Amino acid sequence: MRDRFDWPALMRAGMQGLGLKPAEFWALTPVELRLMLGEREGVRPMARDGLEALLSAFPDEQGEMSDG
Repeated sequence: MRDRFDWPALMRAGMQGLGLKPAEFWALTPVELRLMLGEREGVRPMARDGLEALLSAFPDEQGEMSDG
């Protein structure tokens, strides 16, 4: 089976071209990397229903916060 991504080329573009550190590169989603590389086609902003689904799946913590 063939990989869907050309990882060596993406890593060169991210780390050499964009100057990302390896941890920064691997923390990106494919859409974020595409946007950083200048691709706009097929990338759409999240609609309200998508945001609501994320908020339901990952609610904010309601515990007490400390200043550290």
